[in-house]
Amino acid sequence: MMRQLVLAMTAAASLVGGGALWLETAGAQDEAPPPPRRVIVGLDLSLSNPLIADPAFAAKVGGRIAGELRSLGFGSEVHVRTFGNYDATSNNFAYDAVLSVRERPENVADDVGRLIAATPLLVKQGKWRAQGRTNILAFLDNLSRSPGCGGMPTTIVLATDGIEDSVYARLDDPSSHLPKPEGRPYQGCYQLEILGIGQGSRSPVKTARLRAEWQGWADAVGFQHFVALNDW
Repeated sequence: MMRQLVLAMTAAASLVGGGALWLETAGAQDEAPPPPRRVIVGLDLSLSNPLIADPAFAAKVGGRIAGELRSLGFGSEVHVRTFGNYDATSNNFAYDAVLSVRERPENVADDVGRLIAATPLLVKQGKWRAQGRTNILAFLDNLSRSPGCGGMPTTIVLATDGIEDSVYARLDDPSSHLPKPEGRPYQGCYQLEILGIGQGSRSPVKTARLRAEWQGWADAVGFQHFVALNDW
């Protein structure tokens, strides 16, 4: 049902430029195709995250992520999930695509970009639930188990302010810190990316502290690269 929601939102915009697309494809025939990659997008629906209430910011995040997806090659995987509360019924949305001739990168990118831009509307309409907790660590733990990072380079992109609010940490409190991990459960994962870290706090000091917390955690658990942007 939720996949149908995405398709319905984008159907009107999908009838574009067949001739231009053919010319672009024909001109690129001699280029080596990019290898498959996996991108997992997590949308933080917690009340502290401006994504759920600020249409301009949601559109900016959607545009950024769509731009990243357009560069993917055939065989790549795209997964979108929501998170916040730690219970399955609050976050039962799932969008999954394997890029191919039928699921072209530009079309999937447009679908996902429009979906993210529509987050405030979906929350306002009650189709997505605004949530009272921010379980980022638990969400990442679930991702490490399914779909995981095996088989191809995997980037996890979180649209979140980075303020973990769970049994693990209350990062709104300067004295609270992310827990030290046991082992390196994300060994082999290519990149963790956080879009919107510190957004809504209006504090560059807090943003810097949050970025340092997540940088240290990402390095410790095994991510090869870490990016955390407040703005772009």
